[in-house]
Amino acid sequence: MAWALLGVVLFSFSVPLTKVAVEGFDPFLTATGRAAIAGALAVVLVAWRHVPRPPRDQLRPLLMTMLGAVFGWPILLALALQRTTAAHAAVIAAFMPLTTALIAVLRTRERVSWQFWVAAGAGTAALLAFALSRGGAEGGDLVADALVACAVVASSWCYVEGASVTKAMPGWQVISWVVVLALPITVPASAAIWRLTHAHYDPTAGAWTSLVLLGVSSMYLGFFAWFRGLALAGIARGGQVQQLQALLTLLWSALLLREHVTRVTVLAAVSVIVCVVWAQRARVPAEAAPQE
Repeated sequence: MAWALLGVVLFSFSVPLTKVAVEGFDPFLTATGRAAIAGALAVVLVAWRHVPRPPRDQLRPLLMTMLGAVFGWPILLALALQRTTAAHAAVIAAFMPLTTALIAVLRTRERVSWQFWVAAGAGTAALLAFALSRGGAEGGDLVADALVACAVVASSWCYVEGASVTKAMPGWQVISWVVVLALPITVPASAAIWRLTHAHYDPTAGAWTSLVLLGVSSMYLGFFAWFRGLALAGIARGGQVQQLQALLTLLWSALLLREHVTRVTVLAAVSVIVCVVWAQRARVPAEAAPQE
């Protein structure tokens, strides 16, 4: 649980850091750039530890994890944060633990109780109510809400796929191979996007720092702890810790970005988190995946 909590703390900076980064970079560059930074670190670590190549049967889940973690979540989130605040996006992202549980149930055929589906329906209703009202958060709109919702699905899917690979290799190797396999795309894409867009942006020191931190923390080290926690505690139990991510993101948005977090926004976040807690507690406990 401690490993999972550490991963959540590192992930909770993703939204406010992306908000700062997109003020100085093209949103597509914030996605490919942070993945390229993580990939460069992974190449060094994999070479230093003489890590063997992943088995052929693990390539599909690794590639699926790459699509969600490297491209889906970062790109969709960056596009959304051009239209809305980090606090607003954090509330919709609060639905991620429940979405992860739903995808895990569909993929693994795990048994769940009727309370799980009631909680899922209540959480969905609370989320839709907030999205339609925009929760009083400045700059929110339905397009931004849809982008964040799609980003949540992409991230949840990559969590489930990545966690499945931890049965065959340690979590740090999983995320390392994910970002290494993406390098043939992320490096040339980052170079091309920078060449085409740098004249239209003037990145500050804060934007550069945010991009680097996204690559080191959110894109790489956070997954070390997160996959380790899911492997040791099991997806159901370990995933409950992610319920804290929305509140932590709201806290960082208020402290780092000086965003105004309204009472309606906090109420919506708490409502969704309560439903997520209910759903997670109603699940049939799963066996923890082995971890070397």
